[in-house]
Amino acid sequence: MDLNQAAPTGLRELKKQETRQLISDHATRLFIAQGFEQTTIAEIATAARVAKKTVTNYFARKEDLALDHQDAFVATLAEAVAGRGPGESALAALRRDFEQAIATQDPVAGFAGPEFTRMIADSPTLTTCLRGLHDQREQALCEALAEAVGERPDTITVRTAAGLLGAVHRILFDRIQQLTLAGRTNDEIAELVTPESAQAFDLLEPALGAYAVH
Repeated sequence: MDLNQAAPTGLRELKKQETRQLISDHATRLFIAQGFEQTTIAEIATAARVAKKTVTNYFARKEDLALDHQDAFVATLAEAVAGRGPGESALAALRRDFEQAIATQDPVAGFAGPEFTRMIADSPTLTTCLRGLHDQREQALCEALAEAVGERPDTITVRTAAGLLGAVHRILFDRIQQLTLAGRTNDEIAELVTPESAQAFDLLEPALGAYAVH
């Protein structure tokens, strides 16, 4: 490998990542301060000291500026199923993964903080976008389950399993957001949601406890 070429390429990529993060940070600050719908791309570009076209080159849609980790969110459930251990069912893997998310107060599970959570709740555009991301996450889970059991993702069994598992995560995500908006701290939310999530996953045990075992 030509190190003289690799170094500049690495620096360019790092610069792109820094610019993207800078734009996203300024956009989020403005969205929280004055509302998503009320904030313009031009204002974000001015705050980040970049051209308006630079903003749109990095972020195809305005909502992408606010929800900057969409790919990670969509992939979480599918990755948990793909990474299940020997003898572990899809349900057990997802349950374990969610318990870990509560323990670490992961923003992907809903621990986004009061300002960011309020920003989404107050924006019809972001609320609709978030529902779409939940749908995409369920579809990705459906495909992972299909691969795990050797069936097509459009079969009724796979779709039902994905729907049930996706619904539990959607409900728990909404619960965390509701508690955040009610003024609870992350520690308080984790304490409340831990037993509630156990109850929710327990409901699925009779139907899915032995489904998609690795």
